[in-house]
Amino acid sequence: MQSLLLAVDRLSTWMGQLFAWTIVLLTFGISAEVFSRYVLNEPHDWALNGQIMLYGALFMMAGAYTLAKNNHVRGDVLYGFFRPRTQAAVDLVLYLLFFLPGIVALTWAGWTYAMESWAIREKTFSATPLPLYPFKFVIPLAGALLLLQGAVEIARCVLCLRDGRWPSRGEDVEEVDVDKLKAMVHVKDEDIAALDRYVQAKER
Repeated sequence: MQSLLLAVDRLSTWMGQLFAWTIVLLTFGISAEVFSRYVLNEPHDWALNGQIMLYGALFMMAGAYTLAKNNHVRGDVLYGFFRPRTQAAVDLVLYLLFFLPGIVALTWAGWTYAMESWAIREKTFSATPLPLYPFKFVIPLAGALLLLQGAVEIARCVLCLRDGRWPSRGEDVEEVDVDKLKAMVHVKDEDIAALDRYVQAKER
């Protein structure tokens, strides 16, 4: 069971990392458009539409990735003090009442929306139109990945209710834990304080 959960985590992580490259495309695209507009005085009417579509794809495809890393915003004021079983019970109720209906609706409506766009080969409203229908398929794709990852999170809730502890997750980029970093490089607070005193003495 755990291997299946981690496999879905890896899929969500891989898709999130793949679409993260749109940030590079956006950076170069926006920089090139700024140069073209203000230096060469040759703006492109399609540039803004392209940027919006890329950003939309990035935003949508980050959902399952963020869920896999347990990094969606939640009210941690009380939640953080709950025991694992209580956290799992709260999460399970919220997944069943709000998450599943919302994401099922998103996926279903998104598929209809994308198919209608495909049927008319929808394009952007600009002098140089861009094809819009490929990007609309990102909506049901993102919804399907969220549903799959949501099913994994529901399974984790059930396992936590049974075992009293949260199952492990796949590892990826994490915030730096200063205490762990200090332990890794064998540095103590006294060493840091001594270094500060040495630097301050040198500056005088």
